[in-house]
Amino acid sequence: MTSTPTPPSAPSPTTASWEELVTAALLGTDRRTPPGSEPGPGAPAALLDAAAAETVRRRAGLRPARAARRPDPAPEDPRPPLPAAAARRLTMLLADRSGAAAGGRRGAAPDLMELLPQWLATANTHGFAAPPEALPALLDAARGRTDLRPAALRFAGPRALWLARLNPDWRFALRATPGGGTALPGPDAADRVRRLWDEGLFAERVALLASLRARDPAGARGLLASTWGTERAEDRLMFLDSLRTGLAPADEPFLEQALADRSRNVRATAAELLSALPDSALAARMAARAVTCVSLDRAPDRPAIAVEAPHECDAGMERDGVVAKPPGGRGERSWWLGQLVEAAPLATWPARLGGRGPEEIVALPVADGWRGELHAAWCRAAVRQRDGAWARALLGPPTAPEAGGPGAVSLAERAKLLGTLRAGERADWVAGFIATHGLSEAFQLLGMCGVPWAPSLGRAVVDALDIARDAGSYPWSFSGVMGLAERCLDPAEAGRLNGLLAIPDESEDASPGAGGYWAEAFQRLVTTLRLRAAMAEELAAG
Repeated sequence: MTSTPTPPSAPSPTTASWEELVTAALLGTDRRTPPGSEPGPGAPAALLDAAAAETVRRRAGLRPARAARRPDPAPEDPRPPLPAAAARRLTMLLADRSGAAAGGRRGAAPDLMELLPQWLATANTHGFAAPPEALPALLDAARGRTDLRPAALRFAGPRALWLARLNPDWRFALRATPGGGTALPGPDAADRVRRLWDEGLFAERVALLASLRARDPAGARGLLASTWGTERAEDRLMFLDSLRTGLAPADEPFLEQALADRSRNVRATAAELLSALPDSALAARMAARAVTCVSLDRAPDRPAIAVEAPHECDAGMERDGVVAKPPGGRGERSWWLGQLVEAAPLATWPARLGGRGPEEIVALPVADGWRGELHAAWCRAAVRQRDGAWARALLGPPTAPEAGGPGAVSLAERAKLLGTLRAGERADWVAGFIATHGLSEAFQLLGMCGVPWAPSLGRAVVDALDIARDAGSYPWSFSGVMGLAERCLDPAEAGRLNGLLAIPDESEDASPGAGGYWAEAFQRLVTTLRLRAAMAEELAAG
């Protein structure tokens, strides 16, 4: 019996290499026949079959990779949870992305995102923990607004840092926390502090130094001194700025050494810090120079202050932070005089000027047109040295002309002087200024007042807005004050505003559409105040 020979089998498409199949696909089956198939119209289908089979073979031949280590569980937050109503309110605040309407008009609806900072501050005061489901939106909001970050990260707590390690978009949270998101090493962990200082990123080192300075000023200063000579100039400047926290006489030796720094900006900052220490050697040197320039002219008819500005800026003055070259438009001698007087302790002047107090000194005439330069330097000294008595004297009464009081040369100077006063005194002064001058020049001054505004200040603002409305004033020029009022006015003032919600009759010289704008703006103000009151009640319920 003769057996029939078995015909040779067709080559299996899976015997083709992946590279050969890719080449055939790139060149086309007309130019390159796939391995294991015949030329002709069936070649494309054969190529796809072979590619499918090879794909399965390749995948089946892969060894499974080792499973990645699961992240550690998120840490527990021991703080009490938000009340349910407050949690719903937070969701609304974070979801709001409203902007100014067309034409620059904001409409009558409150701007919820502008209320988020105040909501966070109140929630932090109560010590609540953030709801876990709100953390992504909260971190997104803080990513887009740096002013939100301190309060948002405090409210978000340790779970936000856990999330930040998993999402590069939220790494700012790690940079803003000492140790890159880990707990700050305790006082007994000197090795960990040292390692972080030596190996950490710049932002981590800044955060570490600031945190350490707040609880251990001497330790922070010693850490900074240990690497001072090897730091870059721009880094030395940032690190030196941290000494403002807890500045004390013990910092003087280090700051004196910094006066010889290679960087002019570092020298200037060191000199500024030393001049804020009234008993420092630099303050004494500056006082000795300043008194040679300012004296009392005991004229028979009326005493006055005589000024003889420096004729040169010597090497000692430059070492102590005096910048030799003035900015454009300033004379050299007046520039040097201002820096000397600014850095001299204010306690120098009563003895130099006949035993007079700050108010009497400020009231003295100044000869030869030096009054503005001398008083401006005293303003800067009062701000730097946080001297309330001199600040009051230089501010003068709030009824003084808008451009400045007895010593302040501008509203910006007045705003800085206000920062040295107690909150209640500050609010009363600004209220008196608004009652005299209105709101057109008060925006900078209002920004220096605490939130919520004191009743006297709130009444003054509302009354001035009412007067501006009745006068037909151009309404959009008050939008900044309106925005401040929405955030700062005591919610209890909402009831006083009900009479301002109607559209007033417009006079012939009023701005077109002003009445409608004013009504809309007051409606938004009232709605926002009531919303703030509701927010406070929701947070207090916990």
